[in-house]
Amino acid sequence: MLWVASLCLLLAPSILGAPTNKQRQKVLLISFDGFRWDYDRDVDTPHLDKMAKDGVKALYVTPPYLTITSPAHFSLLTGRYIENHGVIHNMWFNTTSTEKKPYYQTQFVNEWWDNGTLPIWITAQRQGLKSGSLHFPGTASSYQGEVAMVQEVEPLFYNYKNETAWRENAGKVMDWFSNQDLDFISLYFGEPDGIGHRYGPDSPERKEMVKQVDRTVGYIRHSAEQHGLNDRLNIIITADHGMSAVYRNGLVEEITLSKIPGFSFSDIAFHLVDFGPSGMLLPKPGKLQKVYDALKGSHPHLHVFKKEEMPERLHFAKNDRILPIILWSDPGYVINGYFPVQFHKGEHGFDNQDMDMKPFFRAVGPAFHKNLEVGPFETVDIYALMCHILGIKPEVNDGHLNSTKHMLVSSTTTQGEDVDFLNNIFNGLAAVAGFLVVVFIMVTSHKLLKDKRKNKRSVSSDQLPAKEMIYQTSL
Repeated sequence: MLWVASLCLLLAPSILGAPTNKQRQKVLLISFDGFRWDYDRDVDTPHLDKMAKDGVKALYVTPPYLTITSPAHFSLLTGRYIENHGVIHNMWFNTTSTEKKPYYQTQFVNEWWDNGTLPIWITAQRQGLKSGSLHFPGTASSYQGEVAMVQEVEPLFYNYKNETAWRENAGKVMDWFSNQDLDFISLYFGEPDGIGHRYGPDSPERKEMVKQVDRTVGYIRHSAEQHGLNDRLNIIITADHGMSAVYRNGLVEEITLSKIPGFSFSDIAFHLVDFGPSGMLLPKPGKLQKVYDALKGSHPHLHVFKKEEMPERLHFAKNDRILPIILWSDPGYVINGYFPVQFHKGEHGFDNQDMDMKPFFRAVGPAFHKNLEVGPFETVDIYALMCHILGIKPEVNDGHLNSTKHMLVSSTTTQGEDVDFLNNIFNGLAAVAGFLVVVFIMVTSHKLLKDKRKNKRSVSSDQLPAKEMIYQTSL
């Protein structure tokens, strides 16, 4: 019976479905800043169309409020709403000294980013994976003393429009995957946001930039194929927010706080305005109600809230960094402080429920279904999706895997994987048991046949003539 036991040991792994040679899945998260959900509708985008046919396309996704670059990108990396991860603005600020740092300098203020929430780079590395990031907001910071294993921060005055640099960056990422065996990389492109600001979302310049994005998507997918990554690499492409056209040329009554009756900047200790359609105010002690009463209802397209009165759906109140009064305007309007200083033709930062603020979403790779279009979901849900594909346990987050798991070829949750594993064991054991039954029957049949032949020989001996029996006995 030794051969039977050996055969069972050899067959057990295959019967149980053990993935003895299964390769770990990799994830590339790409953001094209300011790519609105419908930017591919008025431009020929063959590579994005091919990606949708080969994978998954969402109608649109909903970013967190505040719909600006750094906060929304950190939500992609953490799966948390902005009030929960604490990167509440593109600008670091100090309300006591009234100091502010612009977007690029804020990338290097470590305590602004390292605020108790871990990005996926660190979580993956703590669970045995390798992570990298190229130009993604938050890359320059360390988190609880740890950084992405491989990282590159763009230099000051970087040209975000340079298509040659885009291809070079895509090549670096593919080298990181293939030569350094990274498991997760985040890759950032600064367009079409800049073009959308300068020329507007409906401009010919924006359409040309979308064509450049499309060419780059094609280049990235071709590069992945050349590096032999297609059977392991899952590419997720999205954005931080959309873009809305700004009303100009005296077509509307602009929002200028200094012109509002009863409001005075002398009542304000610190403010963040003149940066688009959103703003925050810190009134001087005892002046909060006065400031609030002056601004509330002062303009038909200006929304004014005390921090504690903010709509819960926006998830932008429960953080000490958020100032006591929050302002935002309707699409097409911007908030000016003392006088108009903004001349952009396109802006973002509006309510995240406005359709102009919705980004796009594409995904392709071995984990995803093909030629599948899905309904909208929130960008905070992308974090849980990436953790699931990578096979890592996510940190506490505000996303839901249930919102995206239907996009996956294997659409089980982590708990479902445990159930499936137990089912596989049960089914495998049942198969082994069945195999042993077959072996038992074969062995038993063989023994019975052998016994039958032995009995037949005994019967034949009993029927020999007496003379032969005497001869045999004498022998």
